[in-house]
Amino acid sequence: MAQLSNAAIRDIETVIHPYTNLAAHRESGPLVLERGRGIRVWDTSGKDYIEGLAGLWCTSLGYGNTELIEAATKQLETLSFTHIFGGKSHDPAIELSERLKELAPHDASKVLFCCSGSEANDTQVKLAWYYNNARGKPEKKKIISRIKGYHGVTVAAASLTGLPANHADFDLPVKGILHTDCPHHYRFAEAGETQADFATRLAGNLEKMIIGEGPDTIAAFIAEPVMGAGGVIVPPETYFEKIQRVLDKYDILMIADEVICGFARTGAMWGSQRFGIRPHSISMAKALTSAYIPMGAITICEDVYQAMLDESRKIGTFGHGYTYTGHPVAAAVALKTLEIYERDDVVGHVRAIMPAFQKHLAKLGEHPLVGEARGVGLLGAIELVADRQTGRAFDPGHMVGAKCAALAQDHGLICRMLGDAVALCPPLVITEDEIGEMFDRLEKAINDTQAWVDREGLRAA
Repeated sequence: MAQLSNAAIRDIETVIHPYTNLAAHRESGPLVLERGRGIRVWDTSGKDYIEGLAGLWCTSLGYGNTELIEAATKQLETLSFTHIFGGKSHDPAIELSERLKELAPHDASKVLFCCSGSEANDTQVKLAWYYNNARGKPEKKKIISRIKGYHGVTVAAASLTGLPANHADFDLPVKGILHTDCPHHYRFAEAGETQADFATRLAGNLEKMIIGEGPDTIAAFIAEPVMGAGGVIVPPETYFEKIQRVLDKYDILMIADEVICGFARTGAMWGSQRFGIRPHSISMAKALTSAYIPMGAITICEDVYQAMLDESRKIGTFGHGYTYTGHPVAAAVALKTLEIYERDDVVGHVRAIMPAFQKHLAKLGEHPLVGEARGVGLLGAIELVADRQTGRAFDPGHMVGAKCAALAQDHGLICRMLGDAVALCPPLVITEDEIGEMFDRLEKAINDTQAWVDREGLRAA
């Protein structure tokens, strides 16, 4: 084992790290962070890092926001906890529900709180089943997701997720979860196929799947406006317009997973607004509280709410909820977060600086090691390839994306490796100068990665 700090050794012997090679971790140990301010965090040695992924796509207002800290402190002093089971309530949950109904990109009737995006999407599956039982359609239960989509890691949410590592040896996906095409034009378009033609083909394939399964067996379709953990995949032109027509034709609910895209990330308050999606329900979490306290939620349309009422009359209760549903401290922080978004015109700020972000991203797209640079708003990724002309990928065993992310960390940038794509999703409060500094650090890492690839001879087919 390499020379590790006492904290690192303690970590290795006690902590299980998500999305980590646990065997390799025993040798390398963790990066132990101890403080943060604005877009930066510092490790225990005092080294600073630009948090280029806003934590996990979530710390939208950056680190050390005193208003959020004060909101949490005040609520802890006033009413530190109460549940909302059995008809109990509190003002932060009521007010937050009102605000989210006003902001929702569809005609929301109610809001149902939870603690994470995974819980939100698990709840979406349960309610899709519940809704169709209530309206006398017990066979209409299958949920269609997409290959490379990411919707969480609880049993139903991980089944919705279309990534092999989330299924392997977990005995997932569960029955009734289907996966249709990934809308990544760069990787999956046929020769000469335009984005619009690609979208038409994918919508046609979705319709074939629905007909093959039987329209009366399909309850819902779930999609991220922009795929996050699947590689920051921006939908091709006309994609959601064509998908939506298919869903409308067969009475299928459209669930928008806004866990990453919600709250200004794409340059609109919701990704659904940015891409013309007409959802029946949305899932949210992450930037709802700027990640200062765990909280998630889903919106409920009136038809589904009426079905929930019918079931409650029949059964005697709505048999779902979590101890921390609508937690008063989380709700208070969420309210302050929403207040800051509105008061400081965070959507306007993102729109003002996203051209600089996308310009830097496009410039990296010209690098000899980069096959595609893609993004929208303050969300982007570069895909590293063995052959830029053909788009040929590296052998996955070479872990080129992981190497690049590690080298970026050496240069003081925290980003996310997604296969051989490297993703950026900085706090929304980032400035143009900080964007330039972030991309400078990433470019150094890519140059170092290219040198390593060439030394190791990793471009060979």
